[in-house]
Amino acid sequence: MIIDAHVRIGDSRDASLPVDRLLATMDLLGIDMALVAPAEHCIAYDNRAGNEATVAAHHQSKRLLPYAVANPWRGKAAVDELDRARDAGAVALAVDSVLQGFDLLDGLLDPLLDFAAESGWFAYVRTGTPPTALPLPLATVARRRPELPVLMGKSGATDFWIDAVPALQYAPNLYGDTAYAPWDTVLTGFAREPAIGAGRLVFSTDSPYTVPVAELDRIRDWPISPDDKAAALGGNLAELLEGSPK
Repeated sequence: MIIDAHVRIGDSRDASLPVDRLLATMDLLGIDMALVAPAEHCIAYDNRAGNEATVAAHHQSKRLLPYAVANPWRGKAAVDELDRARDAGAVALAVDSVLQGFDLLDGLLDPLLDFAAESGWFAYVRTGTPPTALPLPLATVARRRPELPVLMGKSGATDFWIDAVPALQYAPNLYGDTAYAPWDTVLTGFAREPAIGAGRLVFSTDSPYTVPVAELDRIRDWPISPDDKAAALGGNLAELLEGSPK
C-alpha cells in the first residue's frame, strides 16, 4: 500500500491542485490513499472553508483522508473548529506556523496539540522555513507530548535537512517526511541511524509543489529492503491512522 502523507488541494498562491487531477495522478502512479490539506489561505484564516473542502474531497473519494486546520490565534474558536472538523470526518491535524503566524515554541499551539492527542490523531507540521518552522524546535514540541505522533513535514527541506536527524533522535514520536529528500544523502542518513531507520519515515509528495512521479520514483529506487520500503511508502502511516476515526 502507498499512502501520500501530505497534499494541498485547491488554489494556493503559486500552485493549484483540483481533486480530480489528484485522483488521476494517484491512479497513474498507483498511490492508494492521500491525506489532503486545504489551500494556503484556508490554513491561514478561512479554516472553516478549508475543512469543508477537505471533507468534501473525502466524500468524493474515500481514498482521500481529510486533515483539519485551525489558526491557533483564534483560541477556543480554533479548538471548536477542530471539533467540528473531527465530527465531519477529519483524521489528523495540519499545522503551518509560517502561514499561521506563530512560533512553534511560544505555546500558542498547545491547545490544538492537546485536542489532536485526545482525538487519537497525529499532527503534520511543516518545517524548513526560518525562523518559525524548523526541525529542532518541532522536536522539542513533540518531545513534550510523547503520546502524539508528529510528522516533520518536508524534514526541514532544504536548508535545514542538517537538523532533521538530531531532531528525530531527540523526539522518538517524531517522523521524517521523504518529500524533496534525495535517497543517496538525506534518506540514507535517516536509514543508517539505529534510532530512526525506515520505521520513522513517511512518504509524501507535497503536491502540488513537487513532481509526484519523481517523489515516488525516488523511494522506489532507494536501495533498502522491500520491507523497509513498504513501511516508508505506507505501512508506517497506516499504523498512525489506526488511532484516528475514519
